[in-house]
Amino acid sequence: MEHIARRTVLSTTLVGALGTLAVGPAVAAGTVDMEALVLAAQLDPVKTGTGLTPGAATSVRLVEQALVAKGMLAASYVDGHFGTATRTAYARWQRSLGHSGLGANGLPGRSSLVALGSGRFTVTRQISPGARTRYDGHPFATRTVAMLVEASRLSGVEPRVEQGSYSPGTDPTSAGTHDGGGAVDLDAEALTATQRTRHVRSLRRVGFAAWLRTPSQGDWPLHIHAVAINDTDLSTPAQTQVGRYYLGRNGLASNAPDDGPAVTKVTWEQYRRTR
Repeated sequence: MEHIARRTVLSTTLVGALGTLAVGPAVAAGTVDMEALVLAAQLDPVKTGTGLTPGAATSVRLVEQALVAKGMLAASYVDGHFGTATRTAYARWQRSLGHSGLGANGLPGRSSLVALGSGRFTVTRQISPGARTRYDGHPFATRTVAMLVEASRLSGVEPRVEQGSYSPGTDPTSAGTHDGGGAVDLDAEALTATQRTRHVRSLRRVGFAAWLRTPSQGDWPLHIHAVAINDTDLSTPAQTQVGRYYLGRNGLASNAPDDGPAVTKVTWEQYRRTR
């Protein structure tokens, strides 16, 4: 009888322990690649239709499913395409966390993405624009400055900065691209034609969507305009320019074909992994 009683106690203890495990904290069901996700959030809204960004669809679906669970997105939009509906829903999620301005621009930032994934997914390849600083007298984030410095090293050219980031309303001709982070205008007047092309190519090689802007295209002097791909502080117009760059367009209202040097399009993080 004593042996039976002991077996009964052991069985009861084991069942209790298993029950405790069964009702414990939920285990994350997947992994979100933040680099791929943020790229899709820039590329997908400008596409015709609901084409998927290669390597990002699984991450996008996990985020969409989490947004549905939070009541931010209709289930019919869970398709792996980070279109305008998903971007609007993500901005709604950011605002629900107390973010505003650039912190609620619809591009997944690190803190909001980790919060969204709690109990649902883990976040890998986390990215950030870095701290605010100044470069050549203009405001930037440290990630953008590192990219500018590397582009100059590659090209052997260091053009003067005409306009930096985080400069809302300073230039009506920029159509809001400089309202957030990651945007820069560089003086091209003092450069030779060869130097201009070489520097635009170098900017593209390190992860900028970059073009030479001429007076014939708009009411502005000759300059180089660049937007840091995957900067999570990008304004909505700057996000659109990145998307159009990947579609082979010039990033202007004309949406004309890209007139810049051909390169393999990369983000800053992708570039750094090849060094």
